Amino acid sequence: MTDLCYLLLRLVAGVSLFGHGLVRLPKLAGFSQWMTSTFAKSMLPQSLVMPFSYMLPVAEFMIGLLLILGLFSNKSILAGIIVMLLLIFGTCMIENWEALPSQIIHALVLIMLLQFIASNNISLDKLLRKY
Repeated sequence: MTDLCYLLLRLVAGVSLFGHGLVRLPKLAGFSQWMTSTFAKSMLPQSLVMPFSYMLPVAEFMIGLLLILGLFSNKSILAGIIVMLLLIFGTCMIENWEALPSQIIHALVLIMLLQFIASNNISLDKLLRKY
């Protein structure tokens, strides 16, 4: 039962991240424009915001896909936590307090996945280690 619960929690995080990236990738330029305009009056320089706005959807998509598959799980979870830390920091810089709970929940789910990684038995990681 623990393995199934872990799988479901991994899928919850994976599908959320995958979905965020998937819907943003086709409109990447528009997403970047929205993000840079949102951060225009923040302390963060545009020279950091713009590249991040292009990398974020790709990172979300790839991390989400890897989590769904259960492939490179440990590294994917750590990458997801780093993305969430960056998003939380950015959210604080623009004082968008409404978005913060969602990001913290994502981070907590990823931290739980990392804590209980030994239960990641229904995954490609486990399947590939058998052979």
